[in-house]
Amino acid sequence: MALKERNNKEKEYEVELVVSVDGEVFEKAIEAVYKRQVRKINVQGFRKGKAPRRIIEKLYGAEVFYDDAMQDCYPDALYEAAEEAGVKIVAVETLEAIEAGKDGFTFKAQVVTEPTMDINNYKGIEIEKKSTEVTEELIEKEIEQVRERNSRLVTVDRAAENGDTAVIDFEGFVDGVAFEGGKAEGYNLSLGSGNFIPGFEEQIVGHTAGEEFSINVQFPENYASEELKGKAAEFKIVLHEIKTKELPEVDDEFVQDVSDKETLDEYKEELRETVGKRLKDEAEKDVDDQISAKLIELLEGEIPQVMFDKQADEMIKDFEMRLRSQGLDMNTYMQYMGMDVNALRGMYKEDAEKRVKLRLALETIAKKENIEVTEADLDEEYGKIAETYKMDVEKVKESVPADSLSEDVKVQKALNLVKDNANIK
Repeated sequence: MALKERNNKEKEYEVELVVSVDGEVFEKAIEAVYKRQVRKINVQGFRKGKAPRRIIEKLYGAEVFYDDAMQDCYPDALYEAAEEAGVKIVAVETLEAIEAGKDGFTFKAQVVTEPTMDINNYKGIEIEKKSTEVTEELIEKEIEQVRERNSRLVTVDRAAENGDTAVIDFEGFVDGVAFEGGKAEGYNLSLGSGNFIPGFEEQIVGHTAGEEFSINVQFPENYASEELKGKAAEFKIVLHEIKTKELPEVDDEFVQDVSDKETLDEYKEELRETVGKRLKDEAEKDVDDQISAKLIELLEGEIPQVMFDKQADEMIKDFEMRLRSQGLDMNTYMQYMGMDVNALRGMYKEDAEKRVKLRLALETIAKKENIEVTEADLDEEYGKIAETYKMDVEKVKESVPADSLSEDVKVQKALNLVKDNANIK
């Protein structure tokens, strides 16, 4: 198997490979195809599936198994050709057989390869680190959040206010006709939450329990339902009850209810540790985010669109798997959100581009710095994965190819190098 030539096209990353597959490899592929297909072939004088290969080839031509055999050979042949050419294929645009015979075959492939990029001035990047000081204000804010989570709703006898929960019946009408999905009874609406269309919640405020009234709103132009986009609507409301949050007092009893501490002072001390750790983690992540943004900005070179598209597809696939783990499917989700595939892809577009650019930036730095990955590095990483997923290390090694993991470790080393050389204030 040998690379015949590599021709540059209009763009540096658009490459034409002409590849030869030798006779021995081609013969093995033909024999494998024959064994797969012979079971379906009827030849007079032989039981079904028992006709010798030479008889079939005599009847249908020596090339009868060539196309399928070539299909089987393409992946490995392309991989080896790319290795020989020193390129990394990210997409195959076309494959075209040039000639084929008992001595092998030759084909032409139009491929998109990972582009050659450059990056400079990645050492000494200026970074401003977030404060990790645990202030009394942060502790109080944390306690308020815990109070909110442990609040209860109590009925009040007054006009509704923002922040209250209104228990209502409602029915919506457009041009005097009730529309589907516009009716509910005993609905608990949090006023000021913004969960309903603009103007709906605001018009509940000021009314008291027992009132029946109407409100008028207009559906947004970008509303999910085509029938209701931009339409004026009237909602008839029955306000049954107004509830407000009652927060617990912050004292030792409250502390004992929400933690394993006995006193408020002990609880605050625990919060200082918890908040302090969170602030440090957030500050480190923010440093990484700032470095990533700067590296993306410093990256030089043209990137093929297909790399962004493939990254977006991978992210969508991951999202779909998460949905399935929650008992949902992608079609149901998109219908519920009023989205189509293009809208979903658009949702991931910006993040996909950032991921691709950052990866290319770090790979370029790794090359410039001659960063190497040792066996010890791989063993350490395999150990971390095994610990995270509670798996045997050998099982992890079977699941995660060393080449792939090595690339991940290499870019992490590149990121660490940039971080170690950054000017963090």
